[in-house]
Amino acid sequence: MSTRTTHSGNPRRERAVTLRVARQRAERRRRGLIWASVVVIVLVAAAIVTGLSVSSSGSSKSAAQSGELGPEGIALEQGTPLAPITTAAKGGTVQGVQCNSGEQAAYHIHTHLAVYVNGVLRPISPGIGTVAPVAQQTANGVFYSASSCYYWLHVHAQDGVIHVESPTSSTYTLGQFFAIWGQPLSKTQVGPASGKLTVYVNGKPYTGDPAAIALGSREDIQLDVGTPVPPTAVDWSRSQL
Repeated sequence: MSTRTTHSGNPRRERAVTLRVARQRAERRRRGLIWASVVVIVLVAAAIVTGLSVSSSGSSKSAAQSGELGPEGIALEQGTPLAPITTAAKGGTVQGVQCNSGEQAAYHIHTHLAVYVNGVLRPISPGIGTVAPVAQQTANGVFYSASSCYYWLHVHAQDGVIHVESPTSSTYTLGQFFAIWGQPLSKTQVGPASGKLTVYVNGKPYTGDPAAIALGSREDIQLDVGTPVPPTAVDWSRSQL
């Protein structure tokens, strides 16, 4: 009678193999976690850089177009006004534009004007065309009304918006507005600022006489004296004008 002997192997060797396999799996998991962390860090860094770039671009644009929304829902122009309001007309007819005791509503449109002198925004003085202006503080800034009369072309706030309000539909020009302001306007002169003039109307270059520019509804006019500035568009969507 013969007896078969069964060999179960070397238990010590089997444990060594099991430990080695476990270590290899753990190492692979560790490397996977490291790479995942690297990817996350890269993505976060890219998002931060992109965010900063967008924020910086947005800040530059806001600075160019000015600050917080004013009482008319248009961003207020920050900085030193181009010229004082003290030179403005006091009630007499100017280049066919009259000054009436009340605002006219038969023809009512709005044009935005921005003036830059060597790259610096110079706000349009609020109150132009409102004779004996009275400042009223609102939750969104100062609003000017007339205590004597309103010219058909006037400005209520420091937002660069020219109100065209006349008893009949007609074409009015930027030159008439500057005449009411009592300031010169030509290809080499904008108020007290003189030099090479670059003009944009609705973002497009304009090479004619700036005084002849017609004031259109929701039109953007930009005058750059000296160093030119890329044209910017006004956001009319937040305004009821």
